[in-house]
Parts: sequence; C-alpha cells; structure tokens
Amino acid sequence: MTRPLAQDADTRKRGGLHGAGRPGFVWSLPAFLFFALFALAPLAVAIYLSFTDYQGIPVIPPQWTGLDNWTRLFSDPAMYRSLVVTIVLIVLAVLTQVPISLLIGVWAAGFQKSRAIVVSLYFIPLLMSSAAITVLFASLVDPNFGIPAVLTEVFNLPPDNMFSNLLGNQWTAIGVIAFIYLWGSSPLHTLLYQGGARAIPEVLYQAASLDGAGKVRQFFSITIPQLKNTIITSTIIMVVGTFTSFDIILLLTRGGPSGGTSNLPYFMYDKGITSLDFGYGSAVAVLLIVIAMFVSIVMVRVTGYDKMQSTLEGI
Repeated sequence: MTRPLAQDADTRKRGGLHGAGRPGFVWSLPAFLFFALFALAPLAVAIYLSFTDYQGIPVIPPQWTGLDNWTRLFSDPAMYRSLVVTIVLIVLAVLTQVPISLLIGVWAAGFQKSRAIVVSLYFIPLLMSSAAITVLFASLVDPNFGIPAVLTEVFNLPPDNMFSNLLGNQWTAIGVIAFIYLWGSSPLHTLLYQGGARAIPEVLYQAASLDGAGKVRQFFSITIPQLKNTIITSTIIMVVGTFTSFDIILLLTRGGPSGGTSNLPYFMYDKGITSLDFGYGSAVAVLLIVIAMFVSIVMVRVTGYDKMQSTLEGI
C-alpha cells in the first residue's frame, strides 16, 4: 500500500516515522508524577519561602515579607562574589575536563594492549564518593603534613612560599577545587567519549586514509564532528553539575578564605541552613535554578542540540 505524499513529506520533515511506536501520555505518567513530587513541589515551596521570613522553627510559621529577601539579595556583594566564583569554576571545569576527557576517551576506544589496564585505573574515581575524594585531597594539601610541607623541606623553600598554604589563598584554593572536579568527574565524561568514539563507522577512517589524511587530520575532520552531540551532552552535564556542586567546597574550604571560594550553592547553604535564614536561602536557591535553566537553554539553542537529525529520534 502506497503512503500518501503528504505523510511522506511530514515524515521527512520530522526526521522519523510519524507516530511509529510513540508511547502515549499514560506511559510518561509515573515519571511526570515523580518529577512533580520531588522537583516541582519543592520548587514551589522554595518560591513561597523566598517571600517570607522563616527561621525553620515549626511552631513559628513563615511571615510574609514581600520582596524584602529579593531586594536584599540583589544588593548583597557576597552574592555577586559567589556568582563570580561559580562562573570561574564552570569555566575551569569546561577548559580542563573537555579536552582531557575527549583525548583519553578517544584513545581508550582504540585497540591498544594496555588500554584495559590503564582505563580501569583511570576510572577508579568513579567508584569513590566526592566526600572521600575531598578528604583525601585535604590531607594532600595540608600545609603541615601534606605535599606542601614535603616540597618546602626537599627544595629548601622559604616558609611563606606559594605552596605553603594552598587553601589560604583564594585563587590557589579555587585551583585545588577545580583540580578535584577534574580528577573526580573526568572519568565519567571519558566514558561518554569512549562510547561515542566506538560508534563512529570505521569506513570513514578507511576512506580518509585512502585520501592521504593523517591521524591528526582524521581526528579534527572525522572524530570531532562525529562526537558533536556527545561533546554537547557532556558539556551540559559538566556545567549543570558544577553549577549545583557544593559538597567539595563545604568539606575543603567552607567557603574560605573570607568567602573567596563560596559559590552560589554554598552561599545558599550558608545563608539558609547555617544561618537559619530559610527565606533568604530560598531566594538564593530560586535564583540558582533560574540561572542554571537559562544557561542550559542557551547552550541547547546555540549548539543546535535541539534539532533532530537521526531517523529514529522522537520515536
């Protein structure tokens, strides 16, 4: 039976088989209810609390204060400092994790004899909690018993050298935090790139070799374009993950020195939980969610990730 021309045109336009195997709304109802219960409902409560004065005491209900928390938030220099720290950590995460994870992931997708052993060792951080990793690095950078003390003694450095107290300076402390992000998170992104590289048809490299293209030319002309969607997915996960991460800062520096490593999630925790100012902390939380959503939407739009290209997408 011949399909109508209009339906064929619509199928080509949508990039898939129209309605083939598409689940109905009932299929997505459990996921929708889960999202509504554990994401939308807490968000609604946070939005409400951001307009109140609430210390978290059950016998004292929240007092409506209107826009006071929001006015205070946008005039708070500590919030802008935390926003800058958040942006710096995200930029450092993308600049370090993307190239390292991409190169190791592509290498790990090959057939080297030592690949399995090296990759198994490299993926060990995936098995460790971020809290354990942070405690480990806190011991390594300890100025009295860690690597800085050893370097000072071995190289006979002055007591106040740049390595003597890495967590006592804002920018060296941010560098340590960025390195912990890199050490703990890059194996996951490497795994994504490894899977993506293995899905690239070998015939593309064979054709490039016949045309005289070397390994470097093949990497930039075949591997990178074929991994476009993997790179975008990995980068979005990286940015959103860094945006909402605060456990490393909590355990390593507690926002110090003098708030120099306090990103927005830690700033929210400090104001909402530590200071028992749930109204102001909720305003920070809502601002954080809005910024994260805006960044995610911009990245999807700019990179063209929302444009369907596969014939099976949307089924």
